[in-house]
Amino acid sequence: MAFAGKVVLITGASSGIGAATAVHFAQLGASLLLTGRNLENLKAVAEKCKPSKSFIVTGEITKETDVKNIIESTIKQYGKLDVLVNNAGVLEHGSIETTSMEQYDRVFNVNVRSLYHLTMLAVPHIRETKGNIVNVSSVCGLRSFPEVLSYCMSKSAVDQFTRCTALELASRQVRVNAVNPGVVITDLHRRSGMTDTELKEYFENSNKTHALGRTGDVTEVAKAIAFLAHDDASFITGVTLSVDGGKHAMCPR
Repeated sequence: MAFAGKVVLITGASSGIGAATAVHFAQLGASLLLTGRNLENLKAVAEKCKPSKSFIVTGEITKETDVKNIIESTIKQYGKLDVLVNNAGVLEHGSIETTSMEQYDRVFNVNVRSLYHLTMLAVPHIRETKGNIVNVSSVCGLRSFPEVLSYCMSKSAVDQFTRCTALELASRQVRVNAVNPGVVITDLHRRSGMTDTELKEYFENSNKTHALGRTGDVTEVAKAIAFLAHDDASFITGVTLSVDGGKHAMCPR
C-alpha cells in the first residue's frame, strides 16, 4: 500500500478528477480529507474509498474562514498532512469581447486565490512531514485557446505558482508539481454554461484535437497525480505534467 500512513487532502473531491483521485489514493492505502461543497456527493465518494479512512469537511473554497477550517480539521483529525491536492476549479466561457469583471473575479477567486490561500496555510504542516503538493492545472495553462480567456489566464497562474513555490520549498525537501489535463469529460464542462448540444459537439470535436484521438478519463489523471505525490517521483519538482493525449503538442491545420 504505497500511501499507507499518509494523509492526503483533496479539494473539489465531490466529483470528476477530485473524486477519482480520492478513490485511487484510498486504493493505495491513504487516509483522506475530502472537501467540497456537495455533502451528498462527498459521502458517496467516501463510501467508494472504504475501507480506507476518509473524513469529510464541506465548505466554500473562496471563503477564508472555510479554508482555515479545512486545514484545522485535517490536523485535528489526523495530526499531520503529507499531500495536498489542489483540485477545485471552475470553467467559464468568455472572450475579451464577451467577458466581464465579475467572470474574471469568479474564475480567479476559485482557481487561483483559494489555491494560494489553502497552500499558504498547509505549507507549515507539509514542511513537518517533508510532504508534497500537486496542483491540478490544464492544457489551457500551457497553450492558448479562444473563448476561455479568464480560465486560460488562471491556469497559467497555477503553473507559475507551481514553479515558484517548488523553488521556494525545495530547501525544505517539499516538492510541488502540477498535472495539466486535456479534455476530460466531467461536470466541469457541464457547469460552464454550454448547452447539451454544444457539449456533444465539443466532446466529439475534442477527439480530433488530441493526438491519441480521444478525450481523457478521470482515472488517468488520478494516477498521474498519485505518481507525482509518491516517493517514486522523489527527484521531480516544479513540473507541469501534460496528461492530455498529446493535445499540448497539436497545431490546428
